[in-house]
Amino acid sequence: MKLTIRNKAAFCFGAFGKDIVYMLVNSYLLYYYNVVLGISSAFIGAVLMGARIFDALNDPIMGVVVAKTRTRWGRFRPWILSGTVLNALTVYALFAVPDSMKPGSMKIWLTLIYLAWGVTYTLMDIPFWSMIPAITEPGKDREQLSSLARSSSGIGDAIPTVLTMIVVPVLSGTTALAGYRIGFRYWALIIAAVFLISEIVFVKNVPEKKPEEMKSASIGEMFGSLFRNDQALCVVAAVILVYLALDIVGNLILYFFQFDLGNTDVYSVFTAGCFLAQVIFMMLVPVFRRKMEKLKLFSVTIVLQIAGFLILLAFAFSGIYRGSWIVLLVPGILVYASYGVLNVMLTIFLSDAVDYGEAKNGKREESVIFSMQTFTVKLASGIAAFISGLAIEWIGLDTEAAAQSAATLGGLRLWMTVPSALLLVVAFLLFRCFYRLSDKKMAEVMSTLRKQKQEI
Repeated sequence: MKLTIRNKAAFCFGAFGKDIVYMLVNSYLLYYYNVVLGISSAFIGAVLMGARIFDALNDPIMGVVVAKTRTRWGRFRPWILSGTVLNALTVYALFAVPDSMKPGSMKIWLTLIYLAWGVTYTLMDIPFWSMIPAITEPGKDREQLSSLARSSSGIGDAIPTVLTMIVVPVLSGTTALAGYRIGFRYWALIIAAVFLISEIVFVKNVPEKKPEEMKSASIGEMFGSLFRNDQALCVVAAVILVYLALDIVGNLILYFFQFDLGNTDVYSVFTAGCFLAQVIFMMLVPVFRRKMEKLKLFSVTIVLQIAGFLILLAFAFSGIYRGSWIVLLVPGILVYASYGVLNVMLTIFLSDAVDYGEAKNGKREESVIFSMQTFTVKLASGIAAFISGLAIEWIGLDTEAAAQSAATLGGLRLWMTVPSALLLVVAFLLFRCFYRLSDKKMAEVMSTLRKQKQEI
């Protein structure tokens, strides 16, 4: 299927809107309930991780449901639109905790609404990314669309990350943390509205193949094919490790700026620089691919991201940032620019694994395989929140104290860097040992698929 500029632009706008709500929840839910509302960080982390375990069942089932959907509007778009409407409501509810609620009621509210958020996000996220392998073939078109979409997602990630700590005080009319409840409520409403508009544009302008052109399978067959697709499972494991590494530092870096550096005003500038680098490098992936084989590009990039975390650790303990916080942009840009490239490459790898699975097993399961990506991304965010919540408790960080102890600050610096670097080392070794879908191998896979289709 040949996509027009209008189709690609709509796809990118949909990716932007989808990630703007995801990043608001991923980056600020722990902070909102812990620092603003005063709920235990360990409890919040446990809830977030527990909800992701629940998604272990929910996401693959949703992938099967999408794969077997047949409507006049297509297979994917009805779920994208309905999931968006429901998820927009839950996003607002997460950051609109009624003022009259006591701590116990807040915990129940968080648990129930966050579970609903996960389910409704799944409704739209799985079919959204499943459309890439469904409407493109391996090579230039797929890599270009993946790069553009992930770049747009990066911009969506940046908006709440960069602007939240600027916009919330303005909407609250105060710089007092207790007053941030109002600001977060209105900010969540604005973001939910943008999300809804973006996905309406998406479903109206991104075409699908007719349902009868796509193969179906029984639930048992689809799950069997998924677990026989060794390359998809390898990519899924790498997705968990890469996302978990970034989510841990993403949860703790705001605490670092507030309680270590003592300046949340520059946090927005820092994140703006990091996300700008991320988006630029996402867009440059097609350029890098003309000069480097995709497995080599992945290896080089992951090594650079590990280096970024180690430099951040060295800067944090040397105290060099106290002279000028600007130096933190060096490791920050290195980490986020590398992540941008890895994010695009993992989407390409997963799309290629769909074709590999079809050639190997005779079944095409983009919805089931991409449901695993959705699950792993949310699982990583849940585990990261749990680890971050426990870390905040373990190091003895007191959100109401005027100053933190040296031991607490040292623990914060270690937790936001060392675990992430170790996780990336594991991801690097995993791909070196098990992933085989090089450019040459994918050419063989596509040749096999063409022969299979000619024989039908």
